Amino acid sequence: MFKFHQMKHIFEILDKMRCLRKRSAVSFLGVLVIFLLFMNLYIEDSYVLISRAKDTGTETTQQLKQDGDKQLTRETSTHQLNSERYVHTFKDLSNFSGVINVTYRYLAATPLHRKRYLTIGLSSVKRKKGNYLLETIKSIFEQSSYEELKEISVVVHLAEFNSSWRDVMVQDITQKFAHHIIAGRLMVIHAPEEYYPILDGLKRNYNDPADRVKFRSKQNVDYAFLLNFCANTSDYYVMLEDDVRCSKNFLTAIKKVITSLKGTYWVTLEFSKLGYIGKLYHSHDLPRLAHFLLMFYQEMPCDWLLTHFRGLLAQKNVIRFKPSLFQHMGYYSSYKGTENKLKDDDFEEESFDIPDNPPANLYTNMNVFENYVASKAYSSVDEYFWGKPPSQGDVFMIEFENPIIISKIKVNTGTEDRQNDILHHGALDVGEKVKPRKKGMPCSTYLRLGEFKNGNFEISEVNQKVPFDIHCIRIYVTKTQKEWLIIRSISIWTP
Repeated sequence: MFKFHQMKHIFEILDKMRCLRKRSAVSFLGVLVIFLLFMNLYIEDSYVLISRAKDTGTETTQQLKQDGDKQLTRETSTHQLNSERYVHTFKDLSNFSGVINVTYRYLAATPLHRKRYLTIGLSSVKRKKGNYLLETIKSIFEQSSYEELKEISVVVHLAEFNSSWRDVMVQDITQKFAHHIIAGRLMVIHAPEEYYPILDGLKRNYNDPADRVKFRSKQNVDYAFLLNFCANTSDYYVMLEDDVRCSKNFLTAIKKVITSLKGTYWVTLEFSKLGYIGKLYHSHDLPRLAHFLLMFYQEMPCDWLLTHFRGLLAQKNVIRFKPSLFQHMGYYSSYKGTENKLKDDDFEEESFDIPDNPPANLYTNMNVFENYVASKAYSSVDEYFWGKPPSQGDVFMIEFENPIIISKIKVNTGTEDRQNDILHHGALDVGEKVKPRKKGMPCSTYLRLGEFKNGNFEISEVNQKVPFDIHCIRIYVTKTQKEWLIIRSISIWTP
């Protein structure tokens, strides 16, 4: 059976080999290929590694089913891993569906009797300044309803090697959240230092100082062991950092998004634009992601690696939802206690009301710029429609597959960096279905609901103002403008 200390030995060999080579993309590829050849000597298509967790003499064994190969695609990102040159090699990631052989310490936990819908993972180390872990855990539980609490589990990996600090943190956590631990909603674990690969003397990519390289490399391994532990605890997994505030009823919002994407392929959904916060995965992808972080633990920070992982598993574009569900609240970084004032300006703390946006076809007679097509305005993903200056009488049409009852409509135009690309003069109409339908005339008898103000339109209680089921929504340009037009989002709610 493939042992973790053998992987460490391989990393040592590769480090020596790297010293003999020039630091170039070609040499890195050579090292990677040799590494994968070593791996293949140990790994057969059917292997499954068993994860064992021992606590006071007891042992639990988890075995994950192998998931099938996923089609891989080519991607080159800002931080180069030369993905497109060895994308086919990474089909071997399908072999990495077995969990890693690590004996975890259970610092505070009761047995998990059933799989939950969502596991929330946190990894935490001792900070030189400040500590936000308890506030983060508190926010998770306080922002969840009683029904939502039944469907979540929180796993905290205390990844600090200082046992005194761990003991203090475990005591604080158990005192404040004892009922959640007893209910099986909160587990605190630790992966011992003996399972970690080499952390000193690593190569200094991006000219990072040695201590920075060690910090981010260890963080990759911390996350890998956390992902590995959580691989079979739920259907979905979301990663948070240990200094995060949550939006109210974030689980309900996540479930609604997942339901809306049923039947589509995705690897990562993003509910925050910052770091490794609010990144959602299928749990069956966690073993592969854990292996991936271990393979490249010293190459680059985890959030850069995640971009490559997503691309290698055939999700080319970011799928990020707004408003964000999670906000960074830490003032001091876990690295050297430096200041970190990053905030997600898309975060909304109150109830996250995701629109229903029933199935519809979208089209326009405006001059569309490049691939910023009409349908992008109707997606909850961070995309938009972009057209050249519209003329009076131009329309942007939404035709529903079936007539519907609508309770609320909201349309936003322009973006933060293009604040003048709004609809300066326009109105919104709703229409009935034409019987029989004429070509180019899906609806007749339009009813005007109002005018755009400062590029935005919003109306509630539509079902009380419109005497028919709505088959069309029409955005109508009432005056020619010189500015281009961005329709950032169209949101429809049904009763």
